[in-house]
Amino acid sequence: MSKLVSSLREAIAASGLRDGMTVSFHHHLRSGDYVINMVMNEIAAMGIKNLTVNASSLFDVHAPLAEHIKSGVITRIITDYMSEGLGKYISAGIMEQPVEFMTHGGRPTAIMQGKTPIDVAFVAAPAADCEGNCTGKIGRSACGSLGYAFADAELAKKTVVITDGLCERLEEPSIDGKYVDFVVSVDEIGDPRGIVSGTTTITRDPVGLIMARDAADVIKYSGLLKDGFSFQTGAGGASLAAAKFLMEIMLEEKIHGGFGLGGITGYMVDMLRAGCFEELRDVQCFDLKAVESIRTDPRHHEISAFEYASPANGHAWVNSLDAVILGATEIDTDFNVNVHTNSSGTIMGGSGGHSDTAAGAKLAMVIAPLFRARQPIITERVNCVSTPGRDIDVFVTQYGIAVNPKNEELRDRLIRAHLPIVSIEELKAKAESLCGVPKALEHGERVVAKVIGRGGEVQDLIYCKK
Repeated sequence: MSKLVSSLREAIAASGLRDGMTVSFHHHLRSGDYVINMVMNEIAAMGIKNLTVNASSLFDVHAPLAEHIKSGVITRIITDYMSEGLGKYISAGIMEQPVEFMTHGGRPTAIMQGKTPIDVAFVAAPAADCEGNCTGKIGRSACGSLGYAFADAELAKKTVVITDGLCERLEEPSIDGKYVDFVVSVDEIGDPRGIVSGTTTITRDPVGLIMARDAADVIKYSGLLKDGFSFQTGAGGASLAAAKFLMEIMLEEKIHGGFGLGGITGYMVDMLRAGCFEELRDVQCFDLKAVESIRTDPRHHEISAFEYASPANGHAWVNSLDAVILGATEIDTDFNVNVHTNSSGTIMGGSGGHSDTAAGAKLAMVIAPLFRARQPIITERVNCVSTPGRDIDVFVTQYGIAVNPKNEELRDRLIRAHLPIVSIEELKAKAESLCGVPKALEHGERVVAKVIGRGGEVQDLIYCKK
């Protein structure tokens, strides 16, 4: 049965969307996304107001949502991540209700438990048929995995698939048409240049390479690097370099890992093809090589955010992770990590899978330079706790490696391996000797965002800029 309708407006009207409801979106189109702005502009033109937007992440391209907030179309936002393009407006206090920041694992959990019900889910799909079967693996806007959209599509009261790749019946869809109510064909769902990049580049910065080599060595000497080893890293330059160094170690020592996890890059694909892993479990593709791999390699599997990181899922893949490499905008002497705000207190990120993987992995390692723009990233207390220090094991900088005191055995292993182990207090003192003691951040009294821990508790608050 065809579910194709003639326009986005027709789909919105047929969905029954009205004032006060919740709409949802996924972020697999990343910085190239056209769909969120397209849908919200049409909703505004129809005169619908007081909506909750539940989006797995929001990027700079979504800064126009600020106008819909000011006009009352959007009155509540739930998300896992928010770039500064929109974050600067939220930090300035344009919303009456605080943004609710969740984690990549906490978000699908809340949807499935009915805590954040969705009235209408809008799913951007690079390829779809008239019955609503859809995928991100093919099409001119191919983005790879659609893992963050699964819970939305399956559990929303109504689901609208928006595609620029209408095709004959898909035999192996990412999302089955049985969950879809309407299909809309549009000219473009996004800019391929912003959806994925042709390459995601390893850092050439000597400082970054020092940290990357040390991070790989931490894993090497941790006792975890053996057959069956599992690993996740981000798409930053130093993290990718650490993955490259780790691959060299694994090949040299003939270690055959179990799986690579998370947002997958071409370097993780290289590790798969080199025999470092048996399979990849992919909730989001970061570059074109990863998109090509998930389309063609049966060892490269698409997984949902629930499968990836839900705390309600005892078999979530993060719980089987041996090691994960993470970033930070701030870290304090208790190893609490901030990835939500920058040094001025402006919202420019979010936990995403940061706290999920840190909680699940046997070794959670943060890699970051000791200072950025002459601003130390080590503080007495971070401005926002994104990931609790209890879940962080190691902090790697260009001036040494700090091990959380809770891990005495790991610290002893790394000392015996002659790695440059120092205390986090020593790193803080070093940063301040080079950059001075930063002035304490001042903020207003109004709460502009709540950081929701992966268990559903309010973990911290973000205040408006003063």
